[in-house]
Amino acid sequence: MSLEKTNKITTLLFKWIFIGALIGVFSGSVSAFFLVALEWVTQTRDNNNWIIWLLPIGGLAIGLGYYYWGESVVKGNNLLLKEYENPQQIIPFKMAPLVLFGTLITHLFGGSAGREGTAVQMGGAIADQFTKLFQLDNSERKTILILGISAGFASIFGTPLAGALFALEVVFFSKINLKSILLSFFVAFIAYFTVELWQVQHTHYAIHFVPSITFITLSWVVLVSILFGLVAMLFSRSTHFWGRLFSKTISSPPLRPFVGGCFIALAVYCIGTTKYIGLGVPMIVEAFSSPNASYDFLLKILFTGFTLGAGFKGGEVTPLFFIGATLGSALSLVVPLPIALLAGMGFVAVFSGATHTPIACTVMGMEIFGVESGIFIGLACCIAYFTSGSVGIYNAQIVKGAKYHLYQKLKRRNTDFL
Repeated sequence: MSLEKTNKITTLLFKWIFIGALIGVFSGSVSAFFLVALEWVTQTRDNNNWIIWLLPIGGLAIGLGYYYWGESVVKGNNLLLKEYENPQQIIPFKMAPLVLFGTLITHLFGGSAGREGTAVQMGGAIADQFTKLFQLDNSERKTILILGISAGFASIFGTPLAGALFALEVVFFSKINLKSILLSFFVAFIAYFTVELWQVQHTHYAIHFVPSITFITLSWVVLVSILFGLVAMLFSRSTHFWGRLFSKTISSPPLRPFVGGCFIALAVYCIGTTKYIGLGVPMIVEAFSSPNASYDFLLKILFTGFTLGAGFKGGEVTPLFFIGATLGSALSLVVPLPIALLAGMGFVAVFSGATHTPIACTVMGMEIFGVESGIFIGLACCIAYFTSGSVGIYNAQIVKGAKYHLYQKLKRRNTDFL
């Protein structure tokens, strides 16, 4: 190898390490701030339940903000996936502050939403600014977007391996080069350790007992995993349904979250509890030790789908954790498996089905709950992935591979039958 080529490779290597480190540090720092701010607004709401009546005003503020300043970034995560698949223009940096404050307003006043969408959008918007700064081409820009998604996901959940894999899997593996794979893991760990450096804590969950692998236990795992997949499909379709309904019935975008906020505030008042709004982390933690009511997961699907469909901001993943964990917990009353194992399987399996990312979800389960439950977690994620239908929470996601071919085959068979 010539000296000139060696110098070129070395320069390229250091450039990407430098870019990756910057993305990891910036995204991790923003996520740390977001986690602290989210905890503050959640406590403020919990200590002042009357504030939920201001949700329509908060929704109107979000709607007006996106209507006047955020029209180009309102598609959120779907914009990141579209730009990856077909690069057109650099994602405006304003996506980061808009989704940050939009999500904080949503949680402060009582909307039901998550946080991963916010962190991923902030990471993507921050990362894409380096495209212009370093004059990167479209191929390199795809790598940049993967790094932003990886940094955002890893830092917000404290799962660097899952964060790196999620970024790779959500954009579909076959179009990814080795450089993107290696850098995705590098950036995920940088972002993760940045949050640790800021001394921001993540919620911890545990599965204390894992049963032996037998035909009976595996049979039960398969059965409940099918249910997890069907519930993931219900969540995805519910979210899309409410979004279409609001678009058709209310022509003015700023009014959609205002009207939605009115309905949510009234619903919370009527049911007399706030456990289905916000992130719902206390309910998730409780699901690992106490059986939930059979309707808890359904009400969370309703509240979250309605909140996001109306135009409020936030992610879907933590609500998916809530839905899966409470469903698994409720099933412990009839399924002879440990309650924590059922809650843990549901925690990641519903997420797997809704995002078409079984590998990342399996790894995430092992990062959070330990490798001892890995076989049960992996089986649940794969089965839920295949039984959750062809539509996920991200409209712009390219769904291919084994699942794509399976559903195409089933579609052709149904067409021939009819």
